[in-house]
Amino acid sequence: MTRRLAALAPLALAALLLAGCSGGAAPDPTATVGTGAPTTAPPVAGTDPTSSPDATAPGVTCDALVIPDLHAELVEKGWSFKETPFAVAGVTLDDGIECTWADFAKPSGALLLFGWASLTGDQATTIQRSLEQQGWKRESDGENVFLTQDASQAPTVDENGYGMTYEFGDGWITLSDTKQNLLLIQRPLR
Repeated sequence: MTRRLAALAPLALAALLLAGCSGGAAPDPTATVGTGAPTTAPPVAGTDPTSSPDATAPGVTCDALVIPDLHAELVEKGWSFKETPFAVAGVTLDDGIECTWADFAKPSGALLLFGWASLTGDQATTIQRSLEQQGWKRESDGENVFLTQDASQAPTVDENGYGMTYEFGDGWITLSDTKQNLLLIQRPLR
């Protein structure tokens, strides 16, 4: 585990540097704003991919969604988050969250985006089909599917040229501003 965190530390720094190049997003007046103060959240039980999500999964917070080292670094820099519902391709996943981290006191355009939600197999199929029709690039890695925004349309790309990316697993979906930053998400336990 220590080796993994040591390997991710440069990734987190790179994510922050890349975020400085991203375009700004207008604040959402309905978003929940967090202070970045750490919270302790219990693991979240997964859902059956064929069932229908019914409410916000307990314990899923913006404070707990990213790895602890990144969380500490963001808080130390004075960043906070705005929490919004997880919405993609016209589908709102009620039990998920999207977390936009930035220094909202000094808007600079630098931000990081992370999201997680559980979803059904039907929702995954609908979302994937819609994103592909919009020109998102599809890749598979083992059992997971990645859909990445066209790099020419992305405000930020990682070192491999991947912009905003959704990762689909068995009963869940994650989101980040770059594919590489998906590694910084600490998914709730199933």
